[in-house]
Amino acid sequence: MCDTCGCNITHGNERLIRPGGKLEKTESGREAVTVLHSLLHENDHSARHNREHFDRHNVLAINLMSSPGAGKTALLEATIQQLGNGLRIAVIEGDLETENDAERIRKHGVEAIQITTGSACHLDAHMIHQALHNLDLSKFDIIFIENVGNLVCPASFDLGQHLNVTLLSVPEGDDKPAKYPVMFRTSDLVLISKCDLLPVLDDFKPGNAKRYLRDIASTAPVIELSSKDKTGMPSWLDWVGQQAAMRKAWLEEHPVRAGHGHHHHHGPDHIQAHHKHGEGGV
Repeated sequence: MCDTCGCNITHGNERLIRPGGKLEKTESGREAVTVLHSLLHENDHSARHNREHFDRHNVLAINLMSSPGAGKTALLEATIQQLGNGLRIAVIEGDLETENDAERIRKHGVEAIQITTGSACHLDAHMIHQALHNLDLSKFDIIFIENVGNLVCPASFDLGQHLNVTLLSVPEGDDKPAKYPVMFRTSDLVLISKCDLLPVLDDFKPGNAKRYLRDIASTAPVIELSSKDKTGMPSWLDWVGQQAAMRKAWLEEHPVRAGHGHHHHHGPDHIQAHHKHGEGGV
């Protein structure tokens, strides 16, 4: 995790440690570790609130994670083009700077909220909470959250999402699950992206990537796809549609009332993100 680089403190949660903030003083007045653990606790509280908000509006929230340049925005563009009018989606974009990715999404007629994190290398629940003030969730079926490109820190921060999807692109090499086990262990689905490059980058073996995943005890399904030539896109769209349908069916049986969210159980296990704060962290 990012206890050492200081990125636990973001513009979304810094008010908590400012003068007058809830975490202004620790027990001894100066223990950084206590502050960081408290920030994670506050993050989780905010994440539960976000999830309750999604659930009240029957919205499925999917957190997309990967290293920079793995093709998250390209995947969303291809998804928008191929979904047509099937499911109503919106996107929350996270980047250190610029609105470039949000602008790419908006060109396809889809609402996109840009979060610029400054120095923070991940999104947190407080930032998502702020972004939700700018979205009318009653208009959507799915919210895609495109996290900051980073294979370490985003895995440790619950945003209130229901599912984690991690992209592993062919140019990165097939051993990333072994090198970044926390990220891939939290994944409910792994997408091997840029598969159109497999004939050129033939040292990437999808079978090896899957073996590394199983070695870290991940049971996440794997889909090989290319946003460029659309290989594998039907499988991805089917998975998204199935998850949205399961979520809706579950919520019909377990309605969430304002202020009475299910804080400890938010749906069937197979559509839940599994957060392991600090496990194997750096």
